[in-house]
Amino acid sequence: MSVRRGQQPARPGTRLSWLLCCSALLSPATGYVIVSSVSWAVTNEVDEELDSASTEEAMPALLEDSGSIWQRSFPASAHKEEAHLPPPAGTARAQPPPAPPGMFSYRRESGPRLRSGTARFLAHASAWGCLATVSTHEKIRGLPFGNCVPISDGPLNNSTGIPFFYVTLKDPVVADLMKNPMASLLLPESEGELCRKNIVDPEDPRCARLTFTGQMITVSPEEVEFAKQAMFSRHPVMRKWPRQYEWFFMKMRIQHIWLQKWYGGVVDISREEYFKAVPRKA
Repeated sequence: MSVRRGQQPARPGTRLSWLLCCSALLSPATGYVIVSSVSWAVTNEVDEELDSASTEEAMPALLEDSGSIWQRSFPASAHKEEAHLPPPAGTARAQPPPAPPGMFSYRRESGPRLRSGTARFLAHASAWGCLATVSTHEKIRGLPFGNCVPISDGPLNNSTGIPFFYVTLKDPVVADLMKNPMASLLLPESEGELCRKNIVDPEDPRCARLTFTGQMITVSPEEVEFAKQAMFSRHPVMRKWPRQYEWFFMKMRIQHIWLQKWYGGVVDISREEYFKAVPRKA
């Protein structure tokens, strides 16, 4: 073998180490799989954020209801008929290589009940939402205009599924509603801790988003007392807001319900399914 001047010949030990590393990377590994779900590899940026407790062995504990959705997976060789037999004399049973790092799985659910229950949960758990109207402002007349507003669908022990609002005409979106009462309301799951606990970015499409479209109406005198309980129990500071702003209560008469909780598409939930459902976590 010819060696250029100034170069050191490759050592056999170095070449052998390189071959062993390649074979280890290509060998099958055990891991975890989820029943009725989707798995993917976590990027290096997310990997760096995981502390020592968030290892592959500990990852199932980070998800809700881990006992029923996680299932240990093994290489195909482990399921052969002779796999249960002891190894021949003089040979040792090969130990399976460690699971690949950075694998994360997230439960994916479907079905009208689950979707409507998730929608009711978001409506009840959300303390604020993004309300969008058709603007009446001279410079942007007819264009969408949005604002973040506090909401409540009832006291903590009484979910109605109907969003209530405490508003003033000095808010541009409320001024818009006086001329065109149609609006949409976005309620993101990112407000809660579920996405963060599952190591999902709050803006990730797997963090559910609920959108209502409907007509905004002023709460009737008969319902004002309940509206007060709904809003003030969830936002106590509202009681001290300046009275010169002439606050009053509104609610949305929901016409359409849209839920997105995955990468593509939204689900149209019927009003009947929605109001019949029991709030449940996404």
